[in-house]
Amino acid sequence: MLMALHIVGYAFLALTAVGVLYALAAGALVRRFMRRALPAAAERPAVTLLKPLHGDEPGLYEALTSFVALDYAGPVQIVFGTHTEDDPAAAVARRLQANHPDRDIQLVADPRLAGQNRKIANVINMMAAARHDVLVLSDSDIAVPPDYLIRITDALARPGAGVVTCLYTGTSRPAAGSGGFWSRLAAMAISYQFLPNAVLGSSLGLAQPCFGSTIALSRQTLQAMGGFEAFADLLADDFEIGRAARAMGLTIAIPPMTVRHSCHEPDAASLVGHELRWGRTIRLIEGAGYAGSVVTHALPLSLIALACLGPAPVALAGVAAALAARAVLKLQVDAATGAERPHMAGNLWLLPLRDVLSFAIFLASFASNQVSWRGRRFRVQPDGVLTHH
Repeated sequence: MLMALHIVGYAFLALTAVGVLYALAAGALVRRFMRRALPAAAERPAVTLLKPLHGDEPGLYEALTSFVALDYAGPVQIVFGTHTEDDPAAAVARRLQANHPDRDIQLVADPRLAGQNRKIANVINMMAAARHDVLVLSDSDIAVPPDYLIRITDALARPGAGVVTCLYTGTSRPAAGSGGFWSRLAAMAISYQFLPNAVLGSSLGLAQPCFGSTIALSRQTLQAMGGFEAFADLLADDFEIGRAARAMGLTIAIPPMTVRHSCHEPDAASLVGHELRWGRTIRLIEGAGYAGSVVTHALPLSLIALACLGPAPVALAGVAAALAARAVLKLQVDAATGAERPHMAGNLWLLPLRDVLSFAIFLASFASNQVSWRGRRFRVQPDGVLTHH
């Protein structure tokens, strides 16, 4: 029995070593990725920004204002969309219209549902108001830098580029009275788990990801995909749009910048629910890659090795190496993305807790194919189609 336990311990120690190397490589690649330079586009095309909204989440007005304040030479139309006139987010959109009368801002409130994916149904309703041929769709909880559209159109002008998407960091924007602990943990998962994994996969050619933080494409490309209607019943609409572009022989371009994803989880249940939905979605659409991502959890793997081997020097060294590698990765990401303030970067002392929680959610994501989304429960089919549960 003891020998079997030691064999298991050394197996997890080997996985820890892979995870340590992975963390160090990912941190270095993030810094290199952000230093890239793209050639400037020859012209600045007219752009329609599509912002589907649902509820007045913390920091919504500030996030949407970042799109109103963009520094861009070409015409920019902003279309906000809700399913009802009395949605609190509609009041935020009207406030922006009133405060910026010089901007081309429209609000579409339309209850029609073209499919199970309510966000995409919202976007389909909004398309009737979209006037320009370059479309930029982004989630409501995203805030962007002033040169965002410049970077986007530079990337979209590259030969063969069909879709432009953006990497993003997490920013804690806690709801009033929630204290911010859980939203900070949520932001850390994005900045120190998702972001380096995405950069490494993209840099090594292992993946061409597409994220809801930004999906920019031409109207012609969208029509060739079958319009947004083609994604109306799919949970991972961002992934599926990227897959459709790749199937057409087009590439997904990622400019060397990050946008900010606002995290406002008020409690543990909210955080776990959101991250389980993300984890199960990725597992269902990219099962092998998701299972292989176990090596990115270096610290929990080292703790399992320690539990199996006891306080042996080699096991203690594994834990120390994992802690050091994750700390180095965090510092690399912070330096590359400019995340210097605690509400953006997260505290170093919270990183071990965050890593253990991420591993627990990773394991739990294999337990079910059900997800909770906007108060409704769905079962996700193997092809990504949502069915109401």
